[in-house]
Amino acid sequence: MKRNTPVAVVVKRILAGDIQAAARLLRDLDDGVPGASAVLKKLYARSGRGHVVGITGPPGSGKSTLADRLVEAARKEGRSVGVVAVDPSSHISGGAVLGDRIRMQRHAVDRKVFIRSLAARGSLGGLSRSVFDTVTVMDAMGKELILLETAGVGQDGVKVAGAAHTVLVVLAPGMGDDIQALKAGVLEIGDIYVVNKCGREDCAELVRGLRLALDAGKREDGWERQVLKTDALSGRGINELMDAIERHRQVLCGSRAWAHRSQAMAKTAFLELLEAGIRELISEKLGREKTWLKLLDDLAGRRTDPYSAARRMLRDII
Repeated sequence: MKRNTPVAVVVKRILAGDIQAAARLLRDLDDGVPGASAVLKKLYARSGRGHVVGITGPPGSGKSTLADRLVEAARKEGRSVGVVAVDPSSHISGGAVLGDRIRMQRHAVDRKVFIRSLAARGSLGGLSRSVFDTVTVMDAMGKELILLETAGVGQDGVKVAGAAHTVLVVLAPGMGDDIQALKAGVLEIGDIYVVNKCGREDCAELVRGLRLALDAGKREDGWERQVLKTDALSGRGINELMDAIERHRQVLCGSRAWAHRSQAMAKTAFLELLEAGIRELISEKLGREKTWLKLLDDLAGRRTDPYSAARRMLRDII
């Protein structure tokens, strides 16, 4: 598809589920190609129907293998699936370094599956503006289930709660995950806690610790948080996990919780765009205007402090 293709034509192709058109649009958005944002704006009005499931947890817990199994299970049910895999960024190229599309290559020929790897780039706790663009495009394409797998480094994965309807927290025994979970705050954001690699001896101990740590009873949205065991490599427990994800969706849809979560997701995307725009504006000013170049010199020479300088910059912008 050529870059000068009319907006209406691109929108029509993506709404029809054209993966090639969607992939080209996402590349154009990343490259800042004129006209790409106009397509995204049109698609946004046609999105909001897909079930976005966030998958977070520490490295090594098996998030990607679990996501791969969830894709397989969803496709057996006949559902169309999108996967947004957020990898840690390469410090050299800024690109994704793990390459989830390679790990999930068995789904590459399936036209009902669209997988895209993105670099975290240190934005929004492991997410970036590209994440929200990608979710919007996949949603508009008609993807019924959209898996959002975060890099999950330390607290980076916690903010996925603001970008998903359902949040899976994936842990594995033998990694000190119970302690890490408490430190990272993931005990507050998960809807379903998945103890993966459950064939290990200390699996039962981690499951027991999680159940004790979680508040008993249902939350305001009517959902009682679940602790499930899986072994993604063998596929054990995946059907039970899929059932729990569907039950959570039904609970959300049966109350105003779905609307509340959708609103929170929109707010998260809006704030990210706002923050990115302000950061870009500040960078331009610091690199172009003599006044702000002098300010950087004054900061380096300790002739002013960063707190006063930041206030001055904000006053100038606002």
